[in-house]
Amino acid sequence: MPTTAPAFADATASDSALRRFLHGLPGVDAVGLEARAASLGTRSIKTTAKAYAIDLAISMIDLTTLEGSDTPGKVRALAAKAVNPDPTDRTTPRTAAVCVYPDMAATAVAALAGSGVKVASVATAFPAGRAALDVKLADVRDAVAAGADEIDMVIDRGAFLSGRYLKVYEEILAVKAECGTARLKVIFETGELSTYDNIRRASWLGMLAGADFIKTSTGKVGVNATPSNTLLMLEAVRDFRAQTGVQIGVKPAGGIRTSKDAIKFLVLVNETAGEDWLDNHWFRFGASSLLNDLLMQRQKLSTGRYSGPDYVTVD
Repeated sequence: MPTTAPAFADATASDSALRRFLHGLPGVDAVGLEARAASLGTRSIKTTAKAYAIDLAISMIDLTTLEGSDTPGKVRALAAKAVNPDPTDRTTPRTAAVCVYPDMAATAVAALAGSGVKVASVATAFPAGRAALDVKLADVRDAVAAGADEIDMVIDRGAFLSGRYLKVYEEILAVKAECGTARLKVIFETGELSTYDNIRRASWLGMLAGADFIKTSTGKVGVNATPSNTLLMLEAVRDFRAQTGVQIGVKPAGGIRTSKDAIKFLVLVNETAGEDWLDNHWFRFGASSLLNDLLMQRQKLSTGRYSGPDYVTVD
């Protein structure tokens, strides 16, 4: 089957070839990885750089609602917030996207028409991914037909953890084919992959299969995005571009709630992948509550006063 990285065609020719390639990747030095992530997280940011980082982080948010209680009204309210995060300050950047379930995609598309804010939709039996392939592909087709600009799919973690890498690879290829012009984010659920080596293997597997983004998590498990697992994925996209010329985005999701957290992740991006990824076309935050803290910190920088949580809307 075709891949976006012809240089690695031999690696995906068979299940055994793919296993050899993935298990031939360098092992992850867990101690070193965590130490570097912790070290980068201590970098001090000056006021002017902090203001820039806050605006950049706002522009990178996939403002997300993925609850069984979602209603069209809630999605429209979230879309309005994405377009105009702070009604008292029109210089506030818009978010990158609004992320919803497929049945809410059409509502989001209508609410965001002409705004430039993308509509992302989770698919493939999110968050567990426990469904037959034809069901998963129908999920993707529904979201694309509704006008979604981006599809966030979950991999079959059971297949991955049992070593059936070609099954996961071919499923990503099939989903990519259904996306058409929509960009594909491949979610690994890093908290379920158990080891850093598995996260590195999943990153390369997703990129070989044509992911436009690799994404840490669904936000629905106990361990979601962390500096360490995001650093590892940033190293993977950096190395993949060096070897193929193909640039892939990264999206940490779940557990990033404060401006301080977001800025730490932006430092990771800058120091690991480089400035080319400091753009919402290549880096996103999957978040629901992060925006509120960024808005409060932004107002504090501009006025000198900390407004508190009543200043922002409750999503």
